[in-house]
Amino acid sequence: MCGRFVITSAPAALRQLFGYVEQPNFPSRYNVAPTQPIPVVLVENGARHFRLMRWGLLPGWVRDPKGFTLLINARSETVLEKPAFKRAIRRRRGLVPADGYYEWKSEGGRKQPFFIHRADGAPLGFAAVFETWAGPNGEELDTVAIVTAAAGEDLAALHDRVPVTISERDFERWLDTKGDEVDAILPLMRASRIGEFAWHPVSTRVNRVANDDEQLLLPMSAEEMEAEAEAAKPKKAVRKAAASSSDDGQGSLF
Repeated sequence: MCGRFVITSAPAALRQLFGYVEQPNFPSRYNVAPTQPIPVVLVENGARHFRLMRWGLLPGWVRDPKGFTLLINARSETVLEKPAFKRAIRRRRGLVPADGYYEWKSEGGRKQPFFIHRADGAPLGFAAVFETWAGPNGEELDTVAIVTAAAGEDLAALHDRVPVTISERDFERWLDTKGDEVDAILPLMRASRIGEFAWHPVSTRVNRVANDDEQLLLPMSAEEMEAEAEAAKPKKAVRKAAASSSDDGQGSLF
């Protein structure tokens, strides 16, 4: 899956790579999370454009967003059939510029975050589908989900799902929705080639959305990871003690 990602390339470099007509100026983001506005590249009136959309797709038929599941990812295996995505995959495909993403692996009873990026350091484009949700009071909200696929042999060591990444040579094919056909883009919805991506462990500081700085990308040594694990133990003990006190009818510490 893809639940957090990173955008660090200069705006001018991304504009040149994706070829959109706008000239947005935005800061580097080191911990982009669901429900936040994220950049999406799409084709409109024959030209590529840059749009900000809420990460978490809302199909047009949803009446009350508060009671609807947050759809941040769309599985490539079922995107053509699922009611939430089957129209978007044919008519509203986009690309999400990124420089990497985070994934968590269970190790020794805890979840260790890893930063995953192209081995050559180049930016990438996540395959995405989007919808504009219209509310009962006339409000409109552009929303988007990132397409995922089963992980390849190498990345499967971290997680069984990966975001689908579209190579620059296939940008036009993915974004072309004029014919309402999907046969041409089906081969693109697959995992990356073995060796295309590299990864390293990073600090658990990334677990908090409020942390959004370049230190999150720094590799962690085995000693540093062990120190973080040890530092987290007392907090767990406090939470257990609080839960026990509450269960005994003595009230909570928090």
